[in-house]
Amino acid sequence: MAKYKIVHYINQFFAGIGGEEKADYKPEVREEALGPGAALAQALGEDYEIVATVICGDNYFGENLDEATDTIIDMVKKYEPDVFFAGPAFNAGRYGVACGTICKAVEERLGIPVLTAAYEENPGVDMFRKDVITVKTGNSAATMRKVLPSIVNLIQKMATGAEILGPAEENYHERGIRVNYFAEERGSARAIKMLVKKMKGEPFETDLPMPKFDRVPPAPAIKDIKHAKIAVVTSGGVVPVGNPDHIESSNATKYGVYSIEGMDALSPDDFTTIHGGYDRQFVMANPNLVVPLDVLREMEKDGEFGELVNFFCTTTGTGTATGSAAKFGDEIGKILTEQEHVDGVILVST
Repeated sequence: MAKYKIVHYINQFFAGIGGEEKADYKPEVREEALGPGAALAQALGEDYEIVATVICGDNYFGENLDEATDTIIDMVKKYEPDVFFAGPAFNAGRYGVACGTICKAVEERLGIPVLTAAYEENPGVDMFRKDVITVKTGNSAATMRKVLPSIVNLIQKMATGAEILGPAEENYHERGIRVNYFAEERGSARAIKMLVKKMKGEPFETDLPMPKFDRVPPAPAIKDIKHAKIAVVTSGGVVPVGNPDHIESSNATKYGVYSIEGMDALSPDDFTTIHGGYDRQFVMANPNLVVPLDVLREMEKDGEFGELVNFFCTTTGTGTATGSAAKFGDEIGKILTEQEHVDGVILVST
């Protein structure tokens, strides 16, 4: 019996080629299992074989979307795999988007079953959840061993044509797809049972879970802008040259607070950006495009507002977990309200 063939897609980091300095790595195919593919190949067993691993740098894929996709499609087509698997991407945002993009393209153009895996806060999950089955992972590669059985199970089902059950049973992210089925009890009976459990404070599962949204009440308008104290906070990754606090280019775990005292503008000799989610060349040439100190100093001198706080707070937003972002916001908020008593904040993105 011939083995089921798998083609695996990974980025430059998981291929062991390098980190951000190699993110422009062009698509390459190797006829071996690499990175997480080694553990995957072993877990799949003797009836399955990773016949090829496609490697592509995250920046290259994002900056050359059509060309990279076409190239990788041609690479995959050559091997006629039974399943195409990308990742896992965990919480790496650019990687997650690349995995979702190439999976969707492979399924649409080649008609091959596809699968990827990512953390719930990875932007690739929301972008492609309706198109691609995405196995749930933890925040980092440390959760690979835990999630591997789910990946193996779904690859085997896809290869053999077995029925794939719902997201709760198979451990993948909700896709917003409703499937009719015959339940043992009618809806009214299930509803009464759920209501009784709810009244007793007992756990229950609803038939129709509702989305949960954060509710953030808007702040009141500034009453006297002419005398207001204003601060600047950015998720655009502008930092002093050398990145002294080693803020990550994506999936940030920290933020920085940097002085602008006595400065009328940010100089590219002193400030740069380490953000991994946009074309940095313009901001590296003029960091005021993200932290608009030059314009704010002019407005301050013209009396458009009272005064500017003599520092700015910065982090990177791409791929950063909402839990981390909330933590940054709480801490920065305390600095600005309790220490500086600001009246307003300009939150600059990219």
